[in-house]
Amino acid sequence: MDDATLTRKIRAFLDSGEMKVGEFQKAINVTSNAYSRFMGQNGPEKGLESSVYDAAWAFFKKRELRGIKMPKKQKTAAGAGPAASNSGVPSVEGIVLDGEMEEKVPVFDTCDDIRRKINAHLKLLGVTQASFLRNVMAQFHPERRVQSSQLASFRSKKGPYAGNTSSVYYGAYVYFEKLRIKENKPKGKKREEMERLYAAEGGIDRKHSHNWYTVMQGSSVHEDQYGRIHISGPRENRVY
Repeated sequence: MDDATLTRKIRAFLDSGEMKVGEFQKAINVTSNAYSRFMGQNGPEKGLESSVYDAAWAFFKKRELRGIKMPKKQKTAAGAGPAASNSGVPSVEGIVLDGEMEEKVPVFDTCDDIRRKINAHLKLLGVTQASFLRNVMAQFHPERRVQSSQLASFRSKKGPYAGNTSSVYYGAYVYFEKLRIKENKPKGKKREEMERLYAAEGGIDRKHSHNWYTVMQGSSVHEDQYGRIHISGPRENRVY
């Protein structure tokens, strides 16, 4: 069994509701960081050397030898909880990203990128603003209340860093990253460039607002699509 098949089996098992993510990690005796790294791997053989692969494979093999069949996916009422959906959007409940439990998932999308994703997501059949907010809130541990007014405020802004301290920005990024992994979609070119630019900094700064800059008289400030600040003047042209 390759690791892609095993990760699908883990997600199907967790989607059934028989165990929660933390209970499954405890059952196979792995850390949340090791688990999230394994579940985030792309490719059929990239996680074969992970301790999570061996532990999860043994867990399911023991169940198989005991004659325990894989549980069926648990049915939930539409709109009940973050996993429920009548839109065809898959549940991300079984995915945990590295750093998620400490709210330290590195962010590699600009605020404008997230706004575009939110706008597209809310146009999907069956997706409501309320269901989207539930999914955003579920990305915080413990769960954090995010109101519709916060979503409206974030969506009204414009600029790569406009809204970078918002809970909507972080929660939506984590949710969309889980969707990307769940749907086995590759990273786009801009996303890869963002990782190259911001990896050393641990992702986009989410603690400090980037609303104003002090420059020399005669200089001008320009923010590019990656959120980098270009300051130019008679004697200088710097990128920050």
